[in-house]
Amino acid sequence: MNQLTPFQSNFLPPNLADPRLKRRDYRMVIDGQSRDAASGDVVVRTSPGHLGKEVGAWPAASSDDVKSAIAAARTAFDHGPWPRMSGGERSALMHRVAELILRNVDELALIECLEVGKPIAQARGEIGFCAELWRYAAGQAQGLTGDTHNAIGENRLGLVLREPVGVVGIITPWNFPFIIASERVPWAIGAGCTVVVKPSEFTSGTTIRMAELAMEAGIPPGVFNVVTGYGPVAGQVLAEDDRVDMVAFTGSVRVGTRLAEIAARTVKRVGLELGGKGPQVVFDDADLDAAADGIAYGVYHNGGQCCISGSRLIVQNGIRDALLARLLEISRRVKFGDPLNEATRFGPMISAAHCDKVAGHVQKGMDEGAEVLLGGGAIAQDLGFYHSPTVFGRVNPDMSIAQEEIFGPVLSVLGFDTADQAVALANGTDFGLSASVWSRDLERAIQTTRRIRAGRCWINSVIDGTPEMPIGGYKRSGLGRELGKYGFDEYCQFKSLHMTLGSAPRWFA
Repeated sequence: MNQLTPFQSNFLPPNLADPRLKRRDYRMVIDGQSRDAASGDVVVRTSPGHLGKEVGAWPAASSDDVKSAIAAARTAFDHGPWPRMSGGERSALMHRVAELILRNVDELALIECLEVGKPIAQARGEIGFCAELWRYAAGQAQGLTGDTHNAIGENRLGLVLREPVGVVGIITPWNFPFIIASERVPWAIGAGCTVVVKPSEFTSGTTIRMAELAMEAGIPPGVFNVVTGYGPVAGQVLAEDDRVDMVAFTGSVRVGTRLAEIAARTVKRVGLELGGKGPQVVFDDADLDAAADGIAYGVYHNGGQCCISGSRLIVQNGIRDALLARLLEISRRVKFGDPLNEATRFGPMISAAHCDKVAGHVQKGMDEGAEVLLGGGAIAQDLGFYHSPTVFGRVNPDMSIAQEEIFGPVLSVLGFDTADQAVALANGTDFGLSASVWSRDLERAIQTTRRIRAGRCWINSVIDGTPEMPIGGYKRSGLGRELGKYGFDEYCQFKSLHMTLGSAPRWFA
């Protein structure tokens, strides 16, 4: 569908002559130095929202390039100063990184906007939030503790020592490259680890800039390395190489499962944040205006290209029509299109292939008998990879659009009568990453979230978070927790130290 239907008059066409559409060339960061790929090959990125406009280029690393970065991280961990610094020393340098991020907000936001296609206003807010992530992790790095056991015997004392896990390979996706790197790197290096980060081949610019800012802040060489290129070449090596102690991956279930299988060969620790199919449960006592606004935000934020997207609306049947009327009215007015336009609420899909994939899910939903209440296809494909806001009614729980992660601005609506039915529907997928409950009855809302198997839940909000609160998944949505004080445990080993005081009893006299 290339023609704009009436409700899509709120589409904001991209300006292909915008002077900000400039190519930026980057180099990898390995052992504190900027490096090209040994082969000289590069990946060129075109803006998904401005068809044909090149906005970035970075090295296409080979496995040897990645191994060089791993060697640098290994040497920095085994022999460098970083793991041996006090928490206060590490904290001071990490605070400087946060300051430099804030000082460069506009530059970083523009890069993120052009490479990802997210609205410039959203990108600006995300970069600011990332400085907050770094600040929080910096503060916690100075206060990391172990434990003591003083009641295990008159002549015995026990200590639990917290130690960094070692070299961490961090593989990040294309949808939130700066945020997701900022949710991992500060916690890993704050614990005393060294890292090799492999961002998506689509969106590597801001991660490289983050590592460059870390160097500027005084983070020692080899602590924060970035390699760029394609996953099967660059990313897989991090899971294979036995010099890497842990792999943290954010992305699809398919790739995460594969990396976990590879990492198991060397008994490597794995942290996974994978897919989601977030339910938004709305009870009949909810504030319908607030719920409609939140539901729209939950499904259209970042064009639905968000693992915690609220892509399933589970609404009590008595208010279904009233809520849908409000939601559809918002959906018809939402401004989407040019990511460089300050008024844009969501931009393009990440690539032509992904836009086709989203359209394929929509078509499958129609083929299975779901009713298209709004939208239904890609638009303005001569300008960028844009997809219209889409809402499905008459959805059955076993339909593909109710089960599979679409990763686009597509909402599936299901009805319920009782709280038990709502919980069953919310838990009725393989995923368990996030969930929202909308109700004025706090007891009902809390009891419902307690029964939903998801790692991140909201009451009367959606896609909310702070550095203090842990994130992670249930079921096939992943393993482990990031952020908060629990996030440091992911990147630490705990050693038991038993001490005998005085003369111990002799076993062999």
